[in-house]
Amino acid sequence: MREKRKKEKKTGPSRLRVGGAIAALAASVAIFATMVQMEKNILTRYEKGVIYMASREIPQGQLITEENYSQYFVEQELDKNCIPPTALSSPEQAAGLMAVFDIEPGVLLTGGMFQKVDEVLADMKRPVVAGFKAEDIYQVAGGVLRAGDRVNIYSVKEEGTALVWPEVFVQQVFDASGAAIQSGDSAASAQRINVYLDADEVEAFYSELASGSLRVVKLLERK
Repeated sequence: MREKRKKEKKTGPSRLRVGGAIAALAASVAIFATMVQMEKNILTRYEKGVIYMASREIPQGQLITEENYSQYFVEQELDKNCIPPTALSSPEQAAGLMAVFDIEPGVLLTGGMFQKVDEVLADMKRPVVAGFKAEDIYQVAGGVLRAGDRVNIYSVKEEGTALVWPEVFVQQVFDASGAAIQSGDSAASAQRINVYLDADEVEAFYSELASGSLRVVKLLERK
């Protein structure tokens, strides 16, 4: 009996130690599982999304196309919670947009910074592109016109001056060699200018142009 009690005394604490080790292991596993789940929740909460950022200055009136968007846009990953709903997040969203003001490099891009060409033409019945040379119109705002600018075109005659075409949208400008001038180029002088007009206005426009009575005034954006 004494030997049996001795054995029980010896094996009793050992069992307790084994049981404690198992309990500690189970607790560790539970804590680890909890931490893994917490990490998953945190990662889900801070899921990344893609937004476009201006990689260089985007001048006012610059038309963004599938061919040139990579010159102005660069992808940026951000926490989805920090990305506004109007953010541009794909090349398809950017194509056909024009900057409504100068956009500095590093700015996160949203739809409100651009407008579609279709919006410019919305009030026209049959929009067309009419072109003229700088020499056809006196000075033409000193050659500083760029795509996206708006101009007032006046008719100046002996009987008086009249605003004939207000807020005409400049579609594109070219230098003397016929090369398109980028909106951010402040040095080149515009020698050929394309503007949007309604088809019904083209005949009158070229008649006035031939008479040498037209003058162009560039409209300045209010800051």
